[in-house]
Amino acid sequence: MTPNRAAPLVAIVGPTGSGKSELALVLAQSFPAEIINCDSVQLYRYLDIGTAKLSLQERRGIPHHMIDVVAPDELVTAGDYARRVRPLLGDIIARGRLPIVVGGTGFYLRALLDGLFPGPGRDPALRARLLEREKRRSGSLHRLLLRFDPTSAARIHPHDVNKLIRALEVCLLTRRPLSALLREGRCQLEGFEPLKIGLDPPRDALYARLEARCRAMFDAGLVDEVRRILAMGYPPTSKALQALGYRQALAVLEGKLEPEEAIRLTGRETRHYAKRQWTWFRRDPAIEWFAGFGDDAKLQRAVAGRLANYLLEFPDFAHLGGRHLAAQRAEHD
Repeated sequence: MTPNRAAPLVAIVGPTGSGKSELALVLAQSFPAEIINCDSVQLYRYLDIGTAKLSLQERRGIPHHMIDVVAPDELVTAGDYARRVRPLLGDIIARGRLPIVVGGTGFYLRALLDGLFPGPGRDPALRARLLEREKRRSGSLHRLLLRFDPTSAARIHPHDVNKLIRALEVCLLTRRPLSALLREGRCQLEGFEPLKIGLDPPRDALYARLEARCRAMFDAGLVDEVRRILAMGYPPTSKALQALGYRQALAVLEGKLEPEEAIRLTGRETRHYAKRQWTWFRRDPAIEWFAGFGDDAKLQRAVAGRLANYLLEFPDFAHLGGRHLAAQRAEHD
């Protein structure tokens, strides 16, 4: 890469089921690229059916990173993700290829691009006490945070227990509000100028796809996949098995849910998750939105054209953008 020049980096985001992986594959076939997963559940080995993880054949020979990299009982924080991916970006650029980060875990992407504040490590004992407090008196953590850090309490949903616990953990361990630490800045990714592409399919069509996908996952053997993971010796409390779909499949094995009810609950929670993803990404004014699904040929051409123009800004990649735009013009002539 030319010294002292920023490098290109593409991020494809959007709600679950919007076709991010398919769009990334098409772009990587048009431009020399490598794909980096930004889905927190696809990081886990053995979780294949419920994550819509692409098989090796489906990856079409395109290098994929950050898939199947941790065991089901490991915890991967956003900071862990950023620390592992940042060196990958430089390696990919050094190979003369374009890094494409793909996934819907917005907090991981923000940690990668914007960095995280230098907060304290996790305190398991404190976390357990806070969780027990919330179980005894629902809503008590949000009320407590409202006293300690009203700014953070205003942006965290009262039912988002994980974020409430982290905000209170920071307050109690540092004696300072989380919002104050966040204002002091983060360690931003340097040397890259990201292009963020957002997929915005019609909501009703997305929900129909998600409903069909949930049922297909259970039909394909999601419950058996969980059974195999447990048979390997991983406990039911493993972090990976708390993921959407896996949590419900585990409940079927434990006799707490009938399969049909598990499918219904998974579908409902998946729709809610998609809504939260939309809300998260809509807050980012840098995202360029494209209406439709990632498997739509018209949308793929539009995104590829935008990417080609973007690459013209980078001396070491400008020829790729120019070549693609010339091919597009020849196709239309």
